[in-house]
Amino acid sequence: MAKEKTSFICTECGGSSARWLGKCPHCEAWNTLIETTAEAPAAAVKNRFASLAKTSEVAVLADIEASEVDRTPTGISELDRVLGGGIVEGGVVLIGGDPGIGKSTLLLQALDGLQRAGVPTLYVTGEESGAQVALRSRRLGLDRSQVSVLAEIQLEKILSTIASTQPAVAVIDSIQTVYSDQLTSAPGSVAQVRECAAHLTRAAKSSGTCIVLVGHVTKEGALAGPRVLEHMVDTVLYFEGDTHSSFRLVRAIKNRFGAVNEIGVFAMTEKGLKGVANPSAIFLSQHSEPVPGSCVLVTLEGTRPMLVEIQALVDSGGVSPRRLSVGLDRDRLAMLLAVLHRHAGVACMDQDVFVNAVGGVRISEPAADLSVMLAITSSLRGRALPKGFIAFGEVGLAGEVRPAPRGQERLREAAKLGFSIAVVPKANAPKKGSREIEGLTIHPVERIEEAMEVVRSLQ
Repeated sequence: MAKEKTSFICTECGGSSARWLGKCPHCEAWNTLIETTAEAPAAAVKNRFASLAKTSEVAVLADIEASEVDRTPTGISELDRVLGGGIVEGGVVLIGGDPGIGKSTLLLQALDGLQRAGVPTLYVTGEESGAQVALRSRRLGLDRSQVSVLAEIQLEKILSTIASTQPAVAVIDSIQTVYSDQLTSAPGSVAQVRECAAHLTRAAKSSGTCIVLVGHVTKEGALAGPRVLEHMVDTVLYFEGDTHSSFRLVRAIKNRFGAVNEIGVFAMTEKGLKGVANPSAIFLSQHSEPVPGSCVLVTLEGTRPMLVEIQALVDSGGVSPRRLSVGLDRDRLAMLLAVLHRHAGVACMDQDVFVNAVGGVRISEPAADLSVMLAITSSLRGRALPKGFIAFGEVGLAGEVRPAPRGQERLREAAKLGFSIAVVPKANAPKKGSREIEGLTIHPVERIEEAMEVVRSLQ
């Protein structure tokens, strides 16, 4: 019996190579080539993508009729926020996350809510049986749920069921388990994932069914399969959070129908995932009195301002002091310590510095710089910041404090939650000349030295 020919496919760009190489010859990514069964000759499969082809005439952009897309709310407010207001007809959503974090639970709750609102739905499970899905729905309290369930992994049967039942929303759990008869490679391989996703995307666009694909993630936290998978779909959502914690974050990485980097906050309960109306309460510790090394930051996640507590601990170190950050960029922490030493005269070269964002949230925006530096200084001197104190602003290498986007919204959110003192960049201060906004005393600063002086006068 002749040995099957194999080829090596890049998980990043989808390029192929006849032999294994350390670096992909197409996109030059390292260690991305995986072995797979070679495809059949082109002549045998020349019509395989005929269903994906769609011809149209050339049109002038101004002459094309376009209107705002209609959205159907799922009934879960936090999920609707991340999606941009609800599901879109013909949209394709890819949602990924660690095993057991709640992807299937959230989608089953959303489908049940849509079905009870009169929206036809379909749940395609390739990892569980129909009985397992039914048991989960009963544990979640979804009594007498009318969601249609199909336990199938063959692409052609799934597409046939979608065409015959015409659901408004169909969930494929997961795309790594689906395979097509047109390919000989195993389910989950690069070729299978790429082709199945392409056919499902075309089916969504042609039929108007919103298709939600559940994707596995690698040990690094990225979506498994070819990177082209994220380019095919309209929306990419990531589930974040620790499985040992009761809180989950759903973040939009890509969204053609809404804001990018929008997040939804959920709490895992016995009856499934419940939306958290005031997420700032999660990320703020409840101190009876102010403690050294704690500073509250008003961060911006998508369109939502949130208050997050930044904690810092400065302790005497050895010959090579440690710099460790959780939820913040470690390289940026090292840069801020250098700026703190050079421009504010606060030296930490012989100290261990630990910085943490409370609640497991990840902060990537540079507007957290000022809060981090004030928390480090507070811990080093052993003096707590005043009660009701917040700060935000980007700090440059020259020691200047740069404005943060949408500063007025941040200040209003802080005032709404009862904070009374704010140290912010001068460009973010109210323009009317008054330093008061809804009971909030604002101290505008232009340099890090000024911020340190303001804090010393308040302590």
